[in-house]
Amino acid sequence: MATFTSSLPDSLLEQLSITAKELKLPKNKLIEKALSLYLDQIERAQYVKSFKRANKDQEVLDMAEEGMADYFKMLQDQDDQ
Repeated sequence: MATFTSSLPDSLLEQLSITAKELKLPKNKLIEKALSLYLDQIERAQYVKSFKRANKDQEVLDMAEEGMADYFKMLQDQDDQ
C-alpha cells in the first residue's frame, strides 16, 4: 500500500476526527471509504452521461433496436421449444 500526504482545511480535518471517533475507525480508513464511494459515484455519473449521449445517437439506437429484435426472436424460439 502506498502512502499519500495531503493538506485539508481545518474544518474538514476536525469533521474527519469527530466522525472517525464516532464510527470508531482510523481516519485513514474513513478517508479510504469516503474516497472509494466518491469515485464510484463519479463512475456511475459518467456511465449515465454516456447513456444519455447514446440516446441521441441514431446509429447506436439502430443497433440497440436490432439487438432487441434478435433478443425477442431468441425468446420466442425458446418458448417454442
